[in-house]
Amino acid sequence: MNGIINVCKPLGITSHDVVYKLRKILGIKKIGHTGTLDPDASGVLPMCIGKGTKLAELLTGADKQYLAEMTLGAITDTQDASGEVVESFEVNVSEDEITRAIKSFVGEIEQIPPMYSAIKIDGKKLYELAREGKTVERKPRRVVIKNLEIKNIDLDKKSITMLVDCTKGTYIRTLCEDIGKKLGCGGYMSALTRTQSGRFSIENAYDLDKIAQMTEIGDFEFLVPVEDAMPEYEKVILAERNAKKVRNGIKVSVQGLTLGETYRVFDEKGEFLVIAQQGEKNLEILKTFYDGSQSAR
Repeated sequence: MNGIINVCKPLGITSHDVVYKLRKILGIKKIGHTGTLDPDASGVLPMCIGKGTKLAELLTGADKQYLAEMTLGAITDTQDASGEVVESFEVNVSEDEITRAIKSFVGEIEQIPPMYSAIKIDGKKLYELAREGKTVERKPRRVVIKNLEIKNIDLDKKSITMLVDCTKGTYIRTLCEDIGKKLGCGGYMSALTRTQSGRFSIENAYDLDKIAQMTEIGDFEFLVPVEDAMPEYEKVILAERNAKKVRNGIKVSVQGLTLGETYRVFDEKGEFLVIAQQGEKNLEILKTFYDGSQSAR
């Protein structure tokens, strides 16, 4: 079994828990996820199965979309509702002030990664240091907030709900805290759902119980074939002569391709061979999927 499963991760379990549960359901060991979701977050978590694990790095780098709720009036040590409140503030802001503050974060911004994160410094994860009561200097990272759509503002509940389109590596917890700081009243993330990761959206995600039920009756409709997982990469079909060269690890030149663009490469029989990027002269192979069979599934 090879491909990608668009899992809807529930609240209360880790991304690694999802891997463990899927291994039991499918009876397959070679499974990996494409970007961690905290236990307090739910939503889209594409899982790579078999040869699909070769796509993990590329899928992890895809843009993301989140539905986030933030609460004004406090700052927590984890930047979300799971932490301890370290400062409290009066909330005296208008909806217009909130809208202007939020919209000011659209574009390229710098974020300082939170202490409660899995980033490693000197071989130790930041959250491990945080649990020891330690705080270390972190270098700011550049991310891009492509769009921020305000879905709801409830000043009585001090609550804001917004849809965030962003690049990989964006910390929504940090974004919420930074918005709160700009408003002068503090803020923390109180709920988070990932609604999209690359081509995978929450509308076509499967929960673990549904995957288990379908597997029991031999229905694997939830499995996206490896060759279909990244439709944003244009499809290229090689003549058998060049396909044979690619199978032997020999670079080939293909007319009409764009320098720097990435392609899904097939032979004339429809076998998915490689993902490759067009270099100065030849296609540079990034990931290999052929195995001598007629399908990479």
